[in-house]
Amino acid sequence: MKRIHTLTLALLAIAPAAAFAQDATDTSDKRWAVVGGYALAEPIGDTTVAGQQAELDGDGAATLSASYYVTDNIAVEAWGAADKFSHRVNTANGKAGSVEAQPYAVSGQYHFGTSAQTVRPFVGLGYYESNYDGEEVEPTGDLAGQRLGVETAKGAMATAGVDVKLSPSWFARADLRYLHGSSDVMVDGETVGEAEPSPVVVGVGLGARF
Repeated sequence: MKRIHTLTLALLAIAPAAAFAQDATDTSDKRWAVVGGYALAEPIGDTTVAGQQAELDGDGAATLSASYYVTDNIAVEAWGAADKFSHRVNTANGKAGSVEAQPYAVSGQYHFGTSAQTVRPFVGLGYYESNYDGEEVEPTGDLAGQRLGVETAKGAMATAGVDVKLSPSWFARADLRYLHGSSDVMVDGETVGEAEPSPVVVGVGLGARF
């Protein structure tokens, strides 16, 4: 969780940057926005494998999003990881394996205030899926010699964030996402447990409005 705490502190440092931003300009005529950034995903849910409790370590990855503003306050966003989050699978006896996750989502967002403001917070709610692949087992771990599989996770996603306008076309973004969902865990093709990673994803990025 240390990396999540560190990035959260970095997000809090974005707001004072608004004091150095250019004068606020109405950009309500710019309907599209794209954001490229980096995020840390920290699974906080429960996972069981063959009757054992397991934990997934967090990881970071690049992210991309595209939004269409239906009105000045309401937007529809497509968001996803441009790369994969690599999660180490730990049991009571140490590392048992690893798995890679690549989430993507569609959500509706409400942006408070008006586009003329320098700082605009927003909230959102949507649906996500996370593909898992690259499953590997540790040669000396609890799953040694077996084949690990994790099904696609599906569920709801909640978002909260803030945009800081840097110019009429550019802005900085900080956001926090919670992905709630579960998937089956399989060993040698048989379902032996359930993964509910439900990661908290903290991200920062640079966006363009056009």
